Amino acid sequence: MKHYTVLKNESIAGLAIKEDGIYVDATLGYAGDSKEILLRIKRGMLFAFDKDLSAINYSRKELEIIGKNFELIHADYVLMKEKLSVYGIHKVDGILFDLGVSSPQLDENRGFSFMRDEELDMRMDQSSEKNAKDVVNDYSLDDLTKIFYEYGEEKESRLIAKKIVELRKNKKINTTFELVEIIKMAVGSKYFYDKHPERKIFQAIRIEVNDELNHLEKALEDAISLLKPQGRIVVVTFHSKEDKIVKKIFKKYSEVNPLVKGLPEIPKDYLPKLMIVNKKVILPSEEEIKENSRSKSAKLRIAERI
Repeated sequence: MKHYTVLKNESIAGLAIKEDGIYVDATLGYAGDSKEILLRIKRGMLFAFDKDLSAINYSRKELEIIGKNFELIHADYVLMKEKLSVYGIHKVDGILFDLGVSSPQLDENRGFSFMRDEELDMRMDQSSEKNAKDVVNDYSLDDLTKIFYEYGEEKESRLIAKKIVELRKNKKINTTFELVEIIKMAVGSKYFYDKHPERKIFQAIRIEVNDELNHLEKALEDAISLLKPQGRIVVVTFHSKEDKIVKKIFKKYSEVNPLVKGLPEIPKDYLPKLMIVNKKVILPSEEEIKENSRSKSAKLRIAERI
């Protein structure tokens, strides 16, 4: 199973891994990052999370080749703190979030990709109730417009939403190619082939189905509270809204609380909890983008617990 892990070397270096450390891969996927962590922690422990059971089953076999000092947890990373406490883990040395969809997930007949004709699904966790078909066929015009604009940053969001609402009255929209054709009809061929709005619309639906952005903020806050002093948090994002959330949280915890700014002596609880490791966001190299076009939008941010 071919999977390309974006900014892998930079992410692993950013964790500053210690041999006996406890590390969390919040987004296991197909173990691209987890394998690298496990190789470096001879006396440590790795905990990895994923909502996707097929990713967990595949990754377990891959990781067992390297070592036994890991636990794979079938849960959303928003439950990280709660699930780790079951193992008696309340502090860790590093946490990695890679917020991209794994290549095998895109290739797994779940309707993530607009390049193959598949049932509209897009659920990371197959036990979840809401899928892409529900969003496309049941959401109101205003709600569709909102998610296409906010999560897809597509300027023709309303036009596309109107066409979906108009055509679903006659026939339910069931497949990826049906949706792609509707997007093309809505915006016209020139705009469609110049701007590729289908990429943005599919991304927006995937984010909505899996509630990705709402969970991210809480998960980051929990992750920061779990870090030991000098512990690192490393986050790779692929969407400007994700990156804004990461930037906002890192800024919040790396500055003196504004309530007490300017006081001669600042209480410990109000002092910064994080130090930003890379002041400038890390982007993939030209070589990486050539090798894997999906890496083009990736951004990496690293912070250290004070």
